[in-house]
Amino acid sequence: MPTPSDSDEVSRTCHYFVDEAGDGTLFNKKKKTIVGEEGCSNYFILGTLEVIHPDVLHSELDSLRQELLSDPTINTIPSMQPERKKTAIQFHAKDDCPEVRREVFKLLLKHDMRFFAVIRNKHVIVDKVKAHNAKHITYRYNPNQLYDRCISRLFRDRLHKEESYIIRFSKRGRKDRTESLEIALDQSKRNFRAKWNRDANKPIEINPSIPQEHGGLQAVDYFLWALQRLYERHEERYWNFVQSKVSLVHDVDDTRERDYGVYYSKENPLTLQEIKKKPGI
Repeated sequence: MPTPSDSDEVSRTCHYFVDEAGDGTLFNKKKKTIVGEEGCSNYFILGTLEVIHPDVLHSELDSLRQELLSDPTINTIPSMQPERKKTAIQFHAKDDCPEVRREVFKLLLKHDMRFFAVIRNKHVIVDKVKAHNAKHITYRYNPNQLYDRCISRLFRDRLHKEESYIIRFSKRGRKDRTESLEIALDQSKRNFRAKWNRDANKPIEINPSIPQEHGGLQAVDYFLWALQRLYERHEERYWNFVQSKVSLVHDVDDTRERDYGVYYSKENPLTLQEIKKKPGI
């Protein structure tokens, strides 16, 4: 990975939007491993989208949604109905119909943005949790632990260049986890200092938010959906479509060649061919 350069610094506020794909669940109530079973993903993915003009993006997504809701060829689709509280109030790739997805993806590519992600193989996580439990019988896995550790990895090299940062997280449940996110981001700063012998002490504003209020959260959901489809279903067309906006994807648990996993970038793009080389699940 290249060393961060002071010459890259720009005096501006950086806007990050954070969401997840898949889930952190490993076991059912009977402590049986359920990873990969119906309703439980094989991977947990955490992503962030840096958006240069978030207000413009939000406005254009709102305009596009109104345009689509008035289109008689698709506005009778169930997900478009206001009472369903889906596409009528916000874009969400899982809920949106193919015609809507195509228009959203086309709009996103017109904007200045960069996508970063961390991927964890939950089968590997299960083995690590069981090994830890064998040594510490009182330990109990919590999905929030996986999320927070991914936050620390995701932002390690993301918090040093700009004058200030606003990070909007898609809310997870009813509990306010702002303090936990602050701790995870502080760990990112410590990891950055340990790696580069430089401090990352710029001001950070943390805002747990909902996608309806921020187009950036709707946008990062679309990138994560495309990445999840690539990993879980080996479907590459959506991922290929957004590749030009992808800066870095860290597959932490693909340690066949390096203990720290694999970094995919524009110089080493993540493709379906690369996915198929990975050990089988």
